[in-house]
Amino acid sequence: MRELTKLRESVSPWKSLARRVHDALELVQLSETDEDESMSTELAAEAKALAHELAALEFELQFSGPHDTKGALLAIHAGAGGTESQDWADMLLRMYLRWAEQRGYETEILDSMPGEEAGIKSATVSISGRLAYGYLKSERGVHRLVRLSPFDGAHRRHTSFALVEVMPDIEDDIEIDIKPEDLRIDVFRSAGAGGQNVQKNSTAIRITHLPTGIVASCQNERSQTQNRLMAMKVLRARLYAVEEEQRAIERAKLRGEHVSAGWGNQIRSYVLHPYHMVKDLRTGIETGNATAVLNGDLDEFMKAYLADEVGQP
Repeated sequence: MRELTKLRESVSPWKSLARRVHDALELVQLSETDEDESMSTELAAEAKALAHELAALEFELQFSGPHDTKGALLAIHAGAGGTESQDWADMLLRMYLRWAEQRGYETEILDSMPGEEAGIKSATVSISGRLAYGYLKSERGVHRLVRLSPFDGAHRRHTSFALVEVMPDIEDDIEIDIKPEDLRIDVFRSAGAGGQNVQKNSTAIRITHLPTGIVASCQNERSQTQNRLMAMKVLRARLYAVEEEQRAIERAKLRGEHVSAGWGNQIRSYVLHPYHMVKDLRTGIETGNATAVLNGDLDEFMKAYLADEVGQP
């Protein structure tokens, strides 16, 4: 039934567009015998609207991956550099939350580890909505920031790095073999800013998958059981992402392509000094409006990446 619902969601907009085109063509035939200017204006407006909707539907055809229509789990990790990188990780978290808000997606911070002085060391966010993963998969990789550091008394220029992970919010019907004996589960108190935010009971959960060393944690929910379920959800998504990445690497090796992994995969640079520029190193897309990008204006970069993936100019 879930699959049927998804298929209907994909087909319905095209059927609706076809009906509108049919109605517009009938109006065209009527207008040939009627010199009513208001009808001509109405037809011109409808033709423009139809062209815009067709372009949007054609763009969605690029979301052809098996999980592109699903929600996403997004994780941000500060790189080396202490407070500066932790503040950069926090800026990225705000950027993606703003982007999700603009698209009407629901967000939930599942886990967050605050920085020592400012920012965050890491955070995991659930982003729910159709095509969330399809869009956000373009953000996977290392993001680089160049700016005058607000934490440096000498106001020197600093370069910071943060790693962004993006995983599909996979369904329960996708089999991921996780053996209970391969898990180490730690329980601890949720971090808070003090006062009523500090948990008196140990409800936060950290699950370590011993064979791979992959860790997933959740401290957002009030009960230990809820946190355990959400942590397992994140762990399953991470294990699935690792498996998919290994398959992609093997396919690339068979094709004779260069394969790189890890922190070397820098995908985008954000420069705030001595000039403003954001440039995607994969597609060459750049903009001088860095403020807008950091406020969630990411669609231009995402669309360019998707077009590049399917070989469109």
